[in-house]
Amino acid sequence: MSRLSGMTGFGRADGAGLGWTWAVEARSVNGRNLEVRFRGPNGFDALERAAKAAGQARFARGQVSVGLQARRVEGGEGVVVVNQDVLKRYLALANQLAEDGATPPSADGLLALRGVIEAPEETDDPEARGALEAAMLTTVEAALDALKTSREAEGAQLKPVLEDFIGRIEALTAQAETEAAAQVEAIRDRFARRMAELAPTLAATGAPELEERVFLEAAALATKADVREELDRLTAHVEAACRLVASAPAGRKLDFLMQEFMREANTLCSKSATTALTGIGLELKAVIEQLREQIQNVE
Repeated sequence: MSRLSGMTGFGRADGAGLGWTWAVEARSVNGRNLEVRFRGPNGFDALERAAKAAGQARFARGQVSVGLQARRVEGGEGVVVVNQDVLKRYLALANQLAEDGATPPSADGLLALRGVIEAPEETDDPEARGALEAAMLTTVEAALDALKTSREAEGAQLKPVLEDFIGRIEALTAQAETEAAAQVEAIRDRFARRMAELAPTLAATGAPELEERVFLEAAALATKADVREELDRLTAHVEAACRLVASAPAGRKLDFLMQEFMREANTLCSKSATTALTGIGLELKAVIEQLREQIQNVE
């Protein structure tokens, strides 16, 4: 069963073989979409493609960075190759400078110049390179698995936090339902007072259109104050949020659900006819916003 996962984590794995040693570090941070980056030795293009594919197979969101550092083992099977053409050009330039009074270069100084010693990976034959990349890819996958475990650990910490906010939204929705029932009584009382105020005028003028207008105002107010539909949708959203928190990956769907939560809370506030219901609606919006901030950490 998939577990809720965060988007921040770290994983590391080490490997050795075929005359090489290497270390892989994989880390990730929050991101709306998935982006996998790879940094490794020059010339390992196939390994870069495979590492990105491995990251895409494991994660749905977040900025994932994979770094591989590798070096030849001293005394290993690799052969150091000196680029004679480059070395000759450096020697010619050095001799010219020496004639002008410059200090002659040392052997180790010449060998340290760029391009004199060819990178070991450039001298590997295709078959050896393929075997080395396969071994390195195994380590990359191990580092990514460790990163996934780290992100799931963050998800385990996030889950009770999300459930607490969802529980608070559920409780506020229940309070809003109770207050909405009282709101009907408040509208009825307001209508009764309005009719009492107009009773002398109605008796004196006998104007039926005035009484009809009052009834229309009361009906419009009652319609505006009917929040049953918003409360039903909030209840449905709470149930959906509970299901999503129990599954993975859920971040994108939860992001969308937060928009729906806020839409209903805004409508609830706009339809409120009592101070108490408005207060509940404002608190509901605040909790939804807090939940939305936490969801930014969910894969």
